[in-house]
Amino acid sequence: MLQYPQIDPIAIAIGPLQIHWYGLMYVIGLVAAWWLGRRRAYRLGLSHDDIGDLIFYAAIGIIVGGRLGYALFYGLEQLQANPLWLLKIWEGGMSFHGGLAGVLVAAWLFARKHQLAFIQLTDFIAPLVPIGLGAGRLGNFINHELPGRVSDVPWAMVFPSMMELGPEPRHPSALYEFALEGVVLFAVLWWLSRRPRQRGLISGLFLLLYGAFRFIVEFVRLPDPQLGFIAFGWLTMGQLLTLPMIVAGFALVAWSRGQPMDKPKAALNS
Repeated sequence: MLQYPQIDPIAIAIGPLQIHWYGLMYVIGLVAAWWLGRRRAYRLGLSHDDIGDLIFYAAIGIIVGGRLGYALFYGLEQLQANPLWLLKIWEGGMSFHGGLAGVLVAAWLFARKHQLAFIQLTDFIAPLVPIGLGAGRLGNFINHELPGRVSDVPWAMVFPSMMELGPEPRHPSALYEFALEGVVLFAVLWWLSRRPRQRGLISGLFLLLYGAFRFIVEFVRLPDPQLGFIAFGWLTMGQLLTLPMIVAGFALVAWSRGQPMDKPKAALNS
């Protein structure tokens, strides 16, 4: 059994101003996406300023979509009891699947504005996302969130802030997601997209791999206490929401086989 590290969730405190590690992880993810996107902006004929606009669109999509998704998928009773609870983002509660939907809407709007094919843009965005996903999971770990199920593996940990769950050691499921959704997913997508691919392939692989990783980790992660298991005594809400991603990923990968290679456009430097 490993000792759970005692890390203060508050990274910086200046008087009443408190900056949490979890919030900083969002900043890290967006800055990383901005930096990586600028390196490949020429592929879409975009300028560095355009990449800044794209990240702004995506940030709005993440916040709005992530919060709405959490409210609808995980906190519907709270929302019905107090609609203003939706605005209390500082109390926590963001959904990856809602954030994904928000980013897709933002990408569609950006693609229309810049006269880009939607799938072409999502292929560009997909490799930029995993660093933010991994950073977010580190934020969950620092916040003592996403506890795993009881386990006797050598790296199991006791969650000191969740003793109401019992003193047994548990899977550090947030770290599993950090490794798979962050490190592995980024390495695969960034390496594969180093040269032009058939349109839709990178987007499809993102959906397929993230979906598979999330579905697997859910078997060692505790289901959300307000929901429990959705069906069959083992299916969680995370797995239920992930299944359409896996299906869509397979479909996109298959569809991409008949698509042309995307050729880089003229580079813009402004």
